[in-house]
Amino acid sequence: MNEVKLFLGPQHPGMHGNYSVHMYVDGDIINKSRPTPGFLHRGFEKLMERRLWMGNLALIPRICVPEPDINEMVYAMGVEALAGIDVPEKAHWIRMLVLELARIAVHTMSLGFIGGPTGMYTATYWAIAQRDLILDLFEELSGARIYHMYIIPGGVRKDLPDGFAGHVLEKMAELETKLPEFGELILKHPVIHARAKDNIMLPAEVVWELGVTGVGMRSATGLANDLRKVKPYARYDEVEFEVPVAVYSDALTRLNLKFREIYQSISIVRQVLEKMPADGPVNVPVSPGNALRWTVPAGMVYAAVESSRGEYGYFIVSDGREKPYRIAVRGASYPQGLLGIEKYLKGYRIDDASLWMDTMGVCSPEIDR
Repeated sequence: MNEVKLFLGPQHPGMHGNYSVHMYVDGDIINKSRPTPGFLHRGFEKLMERRLWMGNLALIPRICVPEPDINEMVYAMGVEALAGIDVPEKAHWIRMLVLELARIAVHTMSLGFIGGPTGMYTATYWAIAQRDLILDLFEELSGARIYHMYIIPGGVRKDLPDGFAGHVLEKMAELETKLPEFGELILKHPVIHARAKDNIMLPAEVVWELGVTGVGMRSATGLANDLRKVKPYARYDEVEFEVPVAVYSDALTRLNLKFREIYQSISIVRQVLEKMPADGPVNVPVSPGNALRWTVPAGMVYAAVESSRGEYGYFIVSDGREKPYRIAVRGASYPQGLLGIEKYLKGYRIDDASLWMDTMGVCSPEIDR
């Protein structure tokens, strides 16, 4: 055996974020792999313990750059549970709107980024163009395209701008017209089939062993385990949607489920805009007088939401002071992005590692946190 050590990432077009996989290969077959997420060294969890409760709003979106809003949501939910804060009704619906727009943007990007490791860059260009239009909406809503800092403890930062609902509906209608062609290019293309069909398998027993959630679990087990359904937050129990599932989890099946979830999110967005109260407050003051001196009652809580990659949670401990005592992040992609790469890439080819990263939905800051 003539074993060679190769480095995949972080500059490789198939890599997602500041991440690297060290592969020991014989020919083009992986004998051993070691994930190296430590290119960030930001120490998010410890940094949050050294910042004021409201000051963390500028830090937490960076824990997953493609989908920052889930961090805002889960942090706000945890703080609200500790402080006994009741969120205004309209804020619940606005939060759902933001989260579903974020889910569409992430799934679109993930589907398009399959073009990196497969050489089909048309998919990437199309996807980024559609994602940019979603980011335009976020910019109109919050003033920022990536880090919005819009969902806050007590509700959301401000009400929807005039005409925003109409702009969202226009974008959803436009996206729907593009999706069939987009699906034809990605899900039926012979190159994608050759690379993704019956490849990068995720058996049900591996799901349970690693603790994989989200699309990975639902594509392997057939279980509609989605926190929006099984443990609803905001007002997800008041909208109708399906949770796409399958029982054969290869890379192509996971791509297909992400594609189907986009349609469900579009449906949720329309229902949210239809059912959202026209008037009413969108936040409650949580730190009257001086936000710098705001304290949260002592206690501990685990809050979780359904991200595009699965269950995403924060365990928050307060000692009754101006800063969190402890915060631990349950990154949705931790199982498949760290343990999965280390244990299950053996036997695959070098070029399959990028397909694992993309279809498993690995977000590196969730691991190097």
